[in-house]
Amino acid sequence: TVKELVDNFILVFRALLSNSLFPELQSAIGVGSAFEGWSPHEEDVIYCVLVPMKPPRWHSFHLELCNAGAMQARNFCIRVEQECTCMREQLVGDMLCFLHHPEEELRRNQNASLLRTLCTGSYLDARKTARWFHQLVKAAWVALPQVTSCHLKMMPFNRSCKFQVTQADQKRLIIEIMSGVQQGDSDIFVTSQSTEAIFTPSTMWTESCAVAEVKFFSHMTKQAPRDTFHLKCLQLYNRILVGTGFSDYTLKTVVMHLLTTIPLSTWSRREFVMRMQDIMWYLRSCLEEKRLDHFFFGNENVPKEIILLPAFQTAKPLNLFQ
Repeated sequence: TVKELVDNFILVFRALLSNSLFPELQSAIGVGSAFEGWSPHEEDVIYCVLVPMKPPRWHSFHLELCNAGAMQARNFCIRVEQECTCMREQLVGDMLCFLHHPEEELRRNQNASLLRTLCTGSYLDARKTARWFHQLVKAAWVALPQVTSCHLKMMPFNRSCKFQVTQADQKRLIIEIMSGVQQGDSDIFVTSQSTEAIFTPSTMWTESCAVAEVKFFSHMTKQAPRDTFHLKCLQLYNRILVGTGFSDYTLKTVVMHLLTTIPLSTWSRREFVMRMQDIMWYLRSCLEEKRLDHFFFGNENVPKEIILLPAFQTAKPLNLFQ
């Protein structure tokens, strides 16, 4: 499975990076439609995983808001700061201080690798980080149990790392690894995912609700009766409306709103047609009003199991159609 494969990769990554000063990689989180259970393109699924990063020892990450933007996502830069280790050097004598030793001496020391390898200036660079993951995947592949029965093909990368794994039965899995940094203890991250902008600086990271969204669908599936068809409704409408100008995200937002206002017990096979009508009527009313509110901004119906930033909870509803 994709989850098992990615978990194996993370284990090898951690072994390769042990005792280094590269970011600490956390367990991968599957995000997007493939992990939410409604992928509109079953024949060409891209399995997207987010790998959260924490700063290594004696480093810290600081999120700086670049612009709030008119769309649903804000953009951040991730400033990397180094801590003074002079006191530790005096006590242990085993390292150079990042702040107070000559730059040339630090350059010869491999411990300065985070800023040199993954940053532009003092800011974490999404493209350099994607290249780093690209190199990690190639290096880790030979240590994975799947190496004897599967074939790995690396794909061109920009802000994320993509690769294809062909299994013995010729089934192909396309996996995309995004990197990101968690905002506090919330389900909101800043990630390397591409934006709709024509040009996005490589030091700009986009605020993402992808983890909150997959957590929402998981929560709803657990609460719903076994024969609930909400995911089939979403999948079917995304296929019906291909080429009409409606994005997958528009349809997903509509269904998320309806899942918190229409009882889950009524999303059964027996009432399938009625729920399909509800989705279309809701979309029609949004078009007439020229307004579709982002699900997580200022929405009192978000389940308490989803951990949002206070700014999301107190924000005014954000119109995705603007």
